[in-house]
Amino acid sequence: MDSTLVKEIGTKALLAGAGGLLLFWTVNAVRLVLNARGINPLVKQFFNQIASGRIDAAYLLTSKAYRQHVTRQDFLKFLASLQLNRYRNLKSGRPRIEDKQIILTLKLKSEDKQNELPLDFTFVKVDENWRIDRIAKA
Repeated sequence: MDSTLVKEIGTKALLAGAGGLLLFWTVNAVRLVLNARGINPLVKQFFNQIASGRIDAAYLLTSKAYRQHVTRQDFLKFLASLQLNRYRNLKSGRPRIEDKQIILTLKLKSEDKQNELPLDFTFVKVDENWRIDRIAKA
């Protein structure tokens, strides 16, 4: 059946389809990488600020829309509920693009690798800089 299908459609049509699919995937992968530049340093800075006890500095790395919906007190309560001091390792997932936002799932792992805390971060670009627009437990 496979050889019959190749004969009907033709080798050139299959190669053109495969080439088009490869080109589509490559263009999307490059677009995602170029759009996501600057997010990893922001994540590192965010967690470094929290680790050093500079919660206000971490809060200022969020977008204005986030700060309008989440007060500083709510932000502190949320961070306290996460118990971040139990986690030492950070593993970043694959970013996803949705409506000019990038969503990234970060997995915090305990030192003994027994516990894992997945967090979904949504990032928006504000004046050429990325800002955290949403943080939620995944």
